[in-house]
Amino acid sequence: MPAALPEAMAPLVARKRFGQHFLVDQKVIRRIVDLVAPQRSDCVVEIGPGRAALTEPLLQRLDHLHVVEIDRDIVAGLRRKYPPETVSIYAGDALGFDFGRLAEEGSAGLRVVGNLPYNISTPLLFHLAGFGATVRDMHFMLQREVVERMVAVPGSRDFGKLSVMLQYRFVMEHLLDVSPEAFDPPPRVHSAVVRLTPRPLGELTASDDAQFAALVAAAFAQRRKMLRNSLQGLCTATRLTELGVSPTCRAEELSVDDYVRLANALN
Repeated sequence: MPAALPEAMAPLVARKRFGQHFLVDQKVIRRIVDLVAPQRSDCVVEIGPGRAALTEPLLQRLDHLHVVEIDRDIVAGLRRKYPPETVSIYAGDALGFDFGRLAEEGSAGLRVVGNLPYNISTPLLFHLAGFGATVRDMHFMLQREVVERMVAVPGSRDFGKLSVMLQYRFVMEHLLDVSPEAFDPPPRVHSAVVRLTPRPLGELTASDDAQFAALVAAAFAQRRKMLRNSLQGLCTATRLTELGVSPTCRAEELSVDDYVRLANALN
């Protein structure tokens, strides 16, 4: 059965420009909330609450919830439905939102939840990665293909820039697959739920984050090229050999630790 929708949210129609696909499958909703397992005092922020399918069951387990929403009609409906002492509503684009401002309220770390719009999921993940030090965990519904890239292992077809940059900062788990029929309107792709848990700061050993990011971006910019070609201007073939990396390797053959080691050696 579809999830019961709050009266104030029921008239909402999905807007293509926001990439909206509202989750309506009650079984999937319950499963996601169980996976998040919120506790009363947790500081939780939901990105893109939409018709409040997750908002309602989350509130049953929380004292307070924060939500970030870009759609003005949804924001208006949320404000009619929920008093500010129950839900703090931030109107705006999650891509520009300072999640660090909420982390101070949760001494155990901010918990982030959301059914992310597929059209901005990758840049939003990179934006959220910058708040890893203040986050306890994140649970997201994403396009399954994106989740497969996030958790891919070196040497696989799906291993790429997204894999390296997120695996450096997070331990990630592919938790649940979700069919298109669980949404209104149904997307043309399958979805999946992923958990991201920040790695301890002591494990983040890249000495220059910008250098690390530039190296990874260059390596995967033309992933079919050998590293001696894709890394021209950053690292010579001779230097790669000195560092124990074959110049004829391709980007997906190196591990996250290899990229950290290479980036640190270039400083």
